[in-house]
Amino acid sequence: MFLQESKELTSTQLADAGPRDATRGGVNRPALPGERGRESPLWINRPATRASGCTAERAGAPAAVAGRATYYDATDRGSCSFDPPREPSDRMVAALSGADYAHASWCGACLAVAGPLGDVVVRVVDQCPGCRRGDLDLSREAFTKIAPLSAGRTKVAWREVPCPVAGPVVYQVKPGSNPQWIAIQLRNHRHRIARLEARDAGGVYHAIARTDDNYFVAPGGLGPGPYALRVSDVHGHALEDDAIALGSAAQPGAAQFPSCP
Repeated sequence: MFLQESKELTSTQLADAGPRDATRGGVNRPALPGERGRESPLWINRPATRASGCTAERAGAPAAVAGRATYYDATDRGSCSFDPPREPSDRMVAALSGADYAHASWCGACLAVAGPLGDVVVRVVDQCPGCRRGDLDLSREAFTKIAPLSAGRTKVAWREVPCPVAGPVVYQVKPGSNPQWIAIQLRNHRHRIARLEARDAGGVYHAIARTDDNYFVAPGGLGPGPYALRVSDVHGHALEDDAIALGSAAQPGAAQFPSCP
């Protein structure tokens, strides 16, 4: 049923989603996609978008990534398998390059993007196979916040920021799940998801593997439920929920990740 027993991880281990460097203050951190080898636009030094009340020290804002942005019509589910946006106001979204998508590890993360005309915060919902590492494919609505559509392509600088969400994290059990096979997706999360685990009858947590469509899949199932789950973000925060049922309806958890990383 479970692949392996989970071990408690440190914040540094949980954040290890890619190559590491030690260029900022001598402290290891995850290297953001496209961070190396790209020239920065002049407006790369704009203040980073932070959650209200977070100091620079607490926020630990990563260095900005320099790249180029294009735009597309964001009307479908995207590679992250989120519901299609119903309203234009829901279309502040972006796609990462195939390399940066990193097996869905950035799905649901929010990015502050700076361009020639201004800034916008977008949520990662898709991958862009034709994009280079560090580039973004923005929704048409988001692109207009930073550059005229007539430009077609523009230089940008972007960094990961807390998502401006309200309410608790949400668990979406994939239709077709059953006691012998189950897929679970996390939605409405403030920070990038690092890990999802299920607790067995003996109180031991076991990691559930994430697939490219942004679902955490237990091929042998988790039994009939309800399930005790623990979700961790890349900053080492963890949330536990003890009564997630087997069913296709979205189920809110008990809490949300803190505003400050």
